[in-house]
Amino acid sequence: MQTHATCPHCGKRTTRYRNPLPTVDIIIMISEKIVLIERHNPPQGWALPGGFVDYGESLEEAALREAREETGLEVSNLRQFRAYSDPKRDPRQHNISIVFCADAVGQPIAGDDAKNVRLFAVDELPALLCFDHARIIDDYLAAKK
Repeated sequence: MQTHATCPHCGKRTTRYRNPLPTVDIIIMISEKIVLIERHNPPQGWALPGGFVDYGESLEEAALREAREETGLEVSNLRQFRAYSDPKRDPRQHNISIVFCADAVGQPIAGDDAKNVRLFAVDELPALLCFDHARIIDDYLAAKK
């Protein structure tokens, strides 16, 4: 999708493109349990830790930062899992998520925009997860088999 704008310096009409935004989500495992955050901001509910990639930041740096900011955890064995790009995966706008997996030790502590954080056994996940995170976790568990 594109729109037009006028350059404030030269007055020339320019094309502005509307593109999907890159995000990361991270599946953090602690002792065979998955770390989920309860979102403080809409859409509210349980979700994988994650967020937007900052300008000048690599995907890996974003995943590490989001894990630290939302759970207080320093993760290890970070590896890229898959990308999810359905335009309807996020009700706010078209976001593309690059999903990472990692391991951690310790007790997570809710921070940043997470109002709560918990460890969930894979057979005791919340019934409803935000975005497409149920699908992401299902894909991850199927790939582990």
